[in-house]
Amino acid sequence: MNVRLYILQRATAAIMAPLVLAHLAIIYYATSKGLSAADILGRTRGSIGWAAYYGLFVVAASTHGAIGVRVVAAEWAGLRGQRLDLLMWGVGLGLVALGLRAVAAVVLP
Repeated sequence: MNVRLYILQRATAAIMAPLVLAHLAIIYYATSKGLSAADILGRTRGSIGWAAYYGLFVVAASTHGAIGVRVVAAEWAGLRGQRLDLLMWGVGLGLVALGLRAVAAVVLP
């Protein structure tokens, strides 16, 4: 793996760590208060803050995951060069598209 991808994967991990902890705290809060899905969506609909939070989460996780898939494909499948980069970009863009679609479903009115 090249140095830039190594640093980018570590940076996305550093970004995701507090986001995951906050996400788990939010889940704990919601379940302990007995909030229903409708209650939760009522709080997230139209919220720029929630869109930014989960949008950042999606971009960081997608980037982190795509780089990880690239490493695994290089080690296990022996892919190299352009094929390896195309796989990484395809996985990353696919994850971003699916993740942002989910974020939109939760925050758009």
